[in-house]
Amino acid sequence: MRQQEYAIGIDIGGTNTVFGIVDHRGDISYRGAISTRKHSNISDYIDELAIALAPAIDHVGGINYIRGMGIGAPNGNYYKGTIEYAPNLPWKGLVPLVQLMNDKFGVPCSLTNDANAAAVGEMMYGVARGMRDFIMITLGTGVGSGIVANGQLIYGHDGFAGELGHTTTIPGGRLHKGTGLRGSLEAYASATGVALTANEFLDRDPKRDSLLRNYAKEEIDSRIVYDCAIQGDAIAQEVYQFTGEVLGLALANFVMFSSPEAIILFGGMTKAGDLILKPTREHMEKNLLPIFQNKVKLLFSELKEADAAILGASALVWEVKADKVV
Repeated sequence: MRQQEYAIGIDIGGTNTVFGIVDHRGDISYRGAISTRKHSNISDYIDELAIALAPAIDHVGGINYIRGMGIGAPNGNYYKGTIEYAPNLPWKGLVPLVQLMNDKFGVPCSLTNDANAAAVGEMMYGVARGMRDFIMITLGTGVGSGIVANGQLIYGHDGFAGELGHTTTIPGGRLHKGTGLRGSLEAYASATGVALTANEFLDRDPKRDSLLRNYAKEEIDSRIVYDCAIQGDAIAQEVYQFTGEVLGLALANFVMFSSPEAIILFGGMTKAGDLILKPTREHMEKNLLPIFQNKVKLLFSELKEADAAILGASALVWEVKADKVV
């Protein structure tokens, strides 16, 4: 009888790295975390990661039971196995992460960016099971995306396809301080964008009452906007209406580009529920050609937010042949 195999899923975030042992069904049997920022030298970081992973590997019987490792990271290049010029990580330039991990652990390793990992996880374990064409949009501090067409994740010729959050939605619009671009989707539809919109709306009509005025400008975040909106605050509700209008317009463009079966929304912003979903759906349909209207499902992810990063990264392993080291 064939022995049970496991994947190690690793998500490298700007502050922390989380990892877990995952079986083919998506059950996580072991979780752990280390600081991403503790070591400016990548080799020291991998050494600490190896120490932290040792109990996890022992938990399933040893390294022979590990099919491979999947890693999601900012600016992770699937083709080259490198992290490239990630602004929020302590290691600069080109980091040959897959080669370093292979040398350390001796098991197959696969790397992609964090949003693509989320799409793979959704396809294997989430609401996109059985779908061959869908777009995953992560709505958090930023806006990430992964595009699946004909059952395959779209990487592009250089490994960086799918940066839908940085596409221009409002020409000449709001400045995105991180990129220097104006009018990008991320500048409006992210949690950061919602806070900026709230402050703009308050400044635009300074005499209008709002619960949001109980907070200093720098205190206002997407959670506060949500709390005020569900209490009936008109300006907070208009912030979500506007955000959904911008997001819906962008999604209409994405639909007409790849004709997906569904667009799946994931991340902290989805906790706003219908406050964000209703205007987004309305304006997506409004901006579609008739041949695309009422065909595309707009869904929230089924993955638990706390587990999604690990599951998405681990799902990469099942795409890598057991005898292949990337």
